[in-house]
Amino acid sequence: QVQLVESGGGLVQPGGSLKLSCAGSGPIFEIKSMGWYRQAPGNQRELVAVITSGGATNYAHAVKGRFTISSDNAKNTVHLQMNSLKPEDTAVYYCSAQIISAVGYEREFWGRGTQVTVST
Repeated sequence: QVQLVESGGGLVQPGGSLKLSCAGSGPIFEIKSMGWYRQAPGNQRELVAVITSGGATNYAHAVKGRFTISSDNAKNTVHLQMNSLKPEDTAVYYCSAQIISAVGYEREFWGRGTQVTVST
């Protein structure tokens, strides 16, 4: 019953900005890391950014310098601030989290995704 729910997607013009959010809920004991993946039509799902509970971050080369990932551990929430958006950023963005449940199980959970479209 652990769930991740994304929000904040939408339509934006090239050069614009969006902020995605993802909130975890349910019997969560610890979140080891949270991240964002994306999948464009015809492409494989790829990692965009990840952040550990200690605050260490990693970014895909294509978004480095434009996107910023952040988290609020107390709220089991992760955000992705996306600036200088390009048409090639168009994709469904998925939230993921490596979670230890309240009963001791560890696994990766996924949200259902939120659409980001960058177009004129």
